[in-house]
Amino acid sequence: MAGQQKVRNSFGVLILHGFTATLDSVNALSEPLRALGIPVSIPLLAGHGASSPEALRGVRWEAWMADADQALQKLSVDAEQIIVIGHSMGALLSLNLAVRYPGRIDSLILAAPAIKLVSVFAPGRPMHFVAPIVSRIIRNWGLKTIFSGAQSVKRVPHYSWVPTDAIISCFELIKQSRLLLDRVSHPVLILHCRQESTVLPESATIVYNMIATEASAKSIVWLEHSGHQIFCDCEMEKAVQTIINFVSSRIGRNKE
Repeated sequence: MAGQQKVRNSFGVLILHGFTATLDSVNALSEPLRALGIPVSIPLLAGHGASSPEALRGVRWEAWMADADQALQKLSVDAEQIIVIGHSMGALLSLNLAVRYPGRIDSLILAAPAIKLVSVFAPGRPMHFVAPIVSRIIRNWGLKTIFSGAQSVKRVPHYSWVPTDAIISCFELIKQSRLLLDRVSHPVLILHCRQESTVLPESATIVYNMIATEASAKSIVWLEHSGHQIFCDCEMEKAVQTIINFVSSRIGRNKE
């Protein structure tokens, strides 16, 4: 009927990919989550998924944040409460959304949250103070994918290199996000890999210890063999099933 108000789902899921990533890095989550009968949004963040990494040159973290925010607003048309899943940099954006919209977000799933990186040039690392100088000398930075097991996707799930000015902006996002941790009180599931080449494993415990979430509502699930690309590596099925179980439990709580 004309003028009839649209009925929204109780829950929706927003999935945010990582820095330099393509949607291939998180697509393993799409079908299993949609099978739960809830709307799922997987936006492509500014500068990502293009034919060349050059698309990231000059793009700042605020643009990625704006894309995540816009996706949340759009998904909220179809869902009352949003469960946000973020991988790596996407986990940082998820934390920022939780602080911006505490009443709209039900819970967070943070996969390899990029709070503390392996790179010595990253925030909190010994050579961070020279990162701006390095970025002016080296304009492009090479990237490589390390898989612990058989690669589960045919395409490499991120760019092969990245403009260094985009890396510097990602560093700014890390510092911004760390300042917000004690303002996050949502239920949180953290997935992290012990065999990491991008994000230090201690990032998981930093987030766990610093967020304001009650102990009973936060947990860490460790993957023992996977590399950074959790949803493309040898423990992909375990990671996806862990997330499905968490999301199902959140939906089930609403039905009780």
